[in-house]
Amino acid sequence: MKQFAGIVVDITHESVDRLFEYRIPDSLLPDIREGSCVYVPFGKANKLIKGYVISISDTSEYPADKLKEIHSIVPKASGMEVDTIALAAFIKKRYGSTMIAALKTVIPVKQKVAAIIKKTIVRKCSEQEAYDYSELFDNKHQPAKARIMRELAEHESLPYELVIQKLHVSPPSLKSLESAGIITLLSDRTYRQTVKSRTEDGGRKLSPSQHSIVDEVSNSVIEGKPVNALIHGITGAGKTEVYLGITRKLVEAGKQVIMLIPEIALTYQTVMRFYSRFGDRVSVVNSRMSQGERFDQYEKARQGLIDVMIGPRSALFTPFKNIGAIIIDEEHESSYKSENMPRYHAREVAFEIASRHGGCVVLGSATPSLESYYLAQKGSLKLYKLKERLTGGTLPEVSIVDLREEMKSGNKSIFSNLLKEKMMEKLLAGEQMMLFLNRRGIAGFVSCRACGHVIKCEHCDVSMSQHRNGLLMCHYCGATKPMVNVCPECGSKYIAGFKAGTQQVEDAIHKLIPQARVLRMDADTTKNKDSYDEILSRFSEGEADILVGTQMIVKGHDFPNVTLVGILAADLSLNASDYRAGERTFDLLTQAAGRAGRGEKKGEVIIQTYQPENYAITYAAKQDYEAFYDEEIAYREFMLYPPAAHLLCVRIQSSNDEEAKRIAEKCRDMMKSTCVRDKIISIGPSPAGISKVKDVFRYVLYYKCVEYDKLIQIKDVLENEEHSFPKGVLIDYDFDPLNT
Repeated sequence: MKQFAGIVVDITHESVDRLFEYRIPDSLLPDIREGSCVYVPFGKANKLIKGYVISISDTSEYPADKLKEIHSIVPKASGMEVDTIALAAFIKKRYGSTMIAALKTVIPVKQKVAAIIKKTIVRKCSEQEAYDYSELFDNKHQPAKARIMRELAEHESLPYELVIQKLHVSPPSLKSLESAGIITLLSDRTYRQTVKSRTEDGGRKLSPSQHSIVDEVSNSVIEGKPVNALIHGITGAGKTEVYLGITRKLVEAGKQVIMLIPEIALTYQTVMRFYSRFGDRVSVVNSRMSQGERFDQYEKARQGLIDVMIGPRSALFTPFKNIGAIIIDEEHESSYKSENMPRYHAREVAFEIASRHGGCVVLGSATPSLESYYLAQKGSLKLYKLKERLTGGTLPEVSIVDLREEMKSGNKSIFSNLLKEKMMEKLLAGEQMMLFLNRRGIAGFVSCRACGHVIKCEHCDVSMSQHRNGLLMCHYCGATKPMVNVCPECGSKYIAGFKAGTQQVEDAIHKLIPQARVLRMDADTTKNKDSYDEILSRFSEGEADILVGTQMIVKGHDFPNVTLVGILAADLSLNASDYRAGERTFDLLTQAAGRAGRGEKKGEVIIQTYQPENYAITYAAKQDYEAFYDEEIAYREFMLYPPAAHLLCVRIQSSNDEEAKRIAEKCRDMMKSTCVRDKIISIGPSPAGISKVKDVFRYVLYYKCVEYDKLIQIKDVLENEEHSFPKGVLIDYDFDPLNT
């Protein structure tokens, strides 16, 4: 019989770092469950504190007579806390991690931060009596008391800090006046503010299609039949107005809304649109806030002082009691997938949270992830389409420039001849432009500048990466080949790794157009807390003609005077050693193109590439998502990649290279019979894409299967065997990884 429990104590207030073992008394055995809230004796004083049962076992690491017993079950445990435990258990099971790591994920602020208390001094006597007291204290040579009574005669109440700092009245003097019944001290908690101002905004009038989405989605929740939805709207179609409309209806119905935005797109402009509609009932969190600021925002949610929380992935765990909707804007963004254990995806966890509250999930994007669109095609999501720009404008005119032809004509600069011509034209017209350097995925792929040929793995249909040892390697199957010096396709010697940087682009602009005012946005120029918003504000206010940047400049920004977008190297993400390379390229190019012509002026986009015939590039130029999806999903189905099948990546790490490799091979061998029985494809092990970090060696194993649950079973088996591996070997699990 199972009689031992692993318990996490005081999860709301303490730093969660490990489990404590307790014996389960016979009287409680029938009632104890995983997730039960219990009282346990803790510490030398055996103080009774609240804890949560995480695991139940029939064995213990310690002698039974050395363990303390669970005291009792908490009769009326907070439903919110029990839900937190259950959600952590879901994440642990689905994504693989320790329960402690899962709990740390779902508890957004682990450490309690001191509250800010606002004190006010209020007189309890009449105005005349206050003057009389001031004279009395003057006669008694008590000038501090006399000063404050004169001020209180004119002002019935005064801020405590003002009295202490400006009137120089000491706390003992105030205490004395309070004891005499002359004044009283009032204390109120205040919260750290995250937005300092707001402008009233009645909102734009919704189009019939927008109005229909708002009504259908919000009514489904209010009527108790929530429907999860995917809003596929072209860039500038007004998805945010739909989010605002859904939020308004649900808040009016007494429900709360969580609005997720990629951290990189969490701009002042976006947040203010919500503040202008909902005022102080809105809060925001992001990674640049202090611990105290974040703590206060979640505490306001817990106390019911706000109805809407806006933020990146971590805002998903806002402690609301009655969630009506979780809205995920730009849902295709990779930042919604955690890079640390547990490697959960916000979209999937949002479905779980919303279902527990009787709410819905609303996904929105101009370029939906294949996973979401696949669910919509299967009927698991209600698909809504917005095909017109809110301003009435048209999509920009897109030109594709073949860089192979530019090279043949003698142009070896960063800018094609067409882009140079258009940049001069826009500058003379007083219009703005954005130059986007598509650096995502620059992991040493090798391509030919003469014909565009990329060296790919013969077994996995992904590009091979260039390593310093002179080898080309596939990071899926581990296949290697020597570095090539001549293009195997056309015989050109112009074949090498492709590298570029935003600083190089800025320097090239200054040489080409010295009079142009340039702003650069990349990791180097956005290190400070407010630099991101500052650069965007300066560009929005017309302080620069050209904004140069990486993917952070194409995330939902709206600049009416931008009429030209130049995409300098479309191939960089296209040739990443990743099965998602085509999807990511299409997303980035479509989003970048969508920045042009958002005002009354017509926009133009120029895509520079060595592979103008690639389907991801041609469909992005046409802004044709459906055609791209049809071709990409056919490839995924043929290769058994997500979403047509599921993929589990098992990462093995050790400071000893041979040991890491041996354990990886052991994991593979352990699962061989299971893979054969359950029709699971096993790949590897092979060195990870980055095979060594801080002297720790890394190997990966991949498992492919149509059924997600069968991959969970592999994870469970390997987790159970981890205790037999040498100390110092770390294993983590990544389902449907975004970076392979």
